Amino acid sequence: MTTVDLPLLPLGRGTDLSAERGVECPGDLPPASDPDLVARARAAKEALGDKVFVLGHHYQRDEVIAFADVTGDSFKLARDAAARPDAEYIVFCGVHFMAESADILTGPDQQVILPDLAAGCSMADMARLTQVEAAWAALEAAGVADSVVPVTYMNSSADIKAFCGRHGGVVCTSSNAEVALEWAFEQKGGVAGGAKVLFLPDQHLGRNTAVLQMGLGLDDCVVYDPHRPDGGLSPEQLSDATTILWKGHCSVHGRFSAEVVDQLRATIPDVQILVHPECTHEVVLKADLVGSTEFIIKTIEAAPAGSSWAIGTELNLVKRLAAAHPDKRITFLDKTVCYCSTMNRIDLPHFVWAMESLVAGTVVNRIEVDHETEKWALVALERMLALPGRTAKD
Repeated sequence: MTTVDLPLLPLGRGTDLSAERGVECPGDLPPASDPDLVARARAAKEALGDKVFVLGHHYQRDEVIAFADVTGDSFKLARDAAARPDAEYIVFCGVHFMAESADILTGPDQQVILPDLAAGCSMADMARLTQVEAAWAALEAAGVADSVVPVTYMNSSADIKAFCGRHGGVVCTSSNAEVALEWAFEQKGGVAGGAKVLFLPDQHLGRNTAVLQMGLGLDDCVVYDPHRPDGGLSPEQLSDATTILWKGHCSVHGRFSAEVVDQLRATIPDVQILVHPECTHEVVLKADLVGSTEFIIKTIEAAPAGSSWAIGTELNLVKRLAAAHPDKRITFLDKTVCYCSTMNRIDLPHFVWAMESLVAGTVVNRIEVDHETEKWALVALERMLALPGRTAKD
């Protein structure tokens, strides 16, 4: 599977149609705010009937979520798609790596569509296959590769999942990262036996899991920077480390700061800080509760009326939770807007275009993972599914 670096364009300031396929919606489409789009989306969905299954990630816009048959996190949605083998079309309202996972897990006769191919994930893009292969070569040169098991977060491209599959590794979600790391260390004789993990691509989830859940020290972790020779690490540092963290992060969760946590505690009596483990270590240390998106949702649903919460995750979801629970005070854990810009590329015009194209018999923006990549990515995913106490949430 070939990965091509794309030019970066400031959001809302121009497009490169040769690189950002799917950015343009051909045809007569009104602005997103036009209520006619809602009627057109509804009519297209009704016309397709059981032939289409629409998945909506929790971070999507409300206008798109309204048409989702199921909502959830990335792996849950991919498995939901696999559980609907009679659906000819899977329209995934999320980002590229999620649609890839759905294509891997669904049948060969099912077609996965991403309404806007420019809907990517900055974190997933921080680990390219050529970079990871170079990192593995550095581990081999340092004489430690035989002790290393790669673990990749679900938020990674199919070819990174396949790399882990080929090298004895596994995929994890934010719910089962601890179990996945424990499994990985056991494959090489445990931490005491010199086992190591290469954790891709989110350094914060890897660090928070290793230190706060598994009891390892911060000095047991090193950060591999793919933009520096040998990751900026000496053979001695690689040899001494237990957890080798890839220098990647979520552009949304990385924005939350410990200073804002302190400010909210000082201004909102009895506020509880609830954050995602993709947040920085400093923020997680100051939080009251840490967990996956599904954990955040369930925590708010179970919270007593009158309770106060500051939530550190994507703003679309936080606003949706606040609207659904007016009896609770729900605050966003940031002073500025923090939408996921690539998630928000999926809007109503793109959704209508994709759905009406299907009605007309044309499949647009199909996501297909090549056979070899799919085979090894599935190996890594199946290893995750076999983990003890696994949960299918991220």
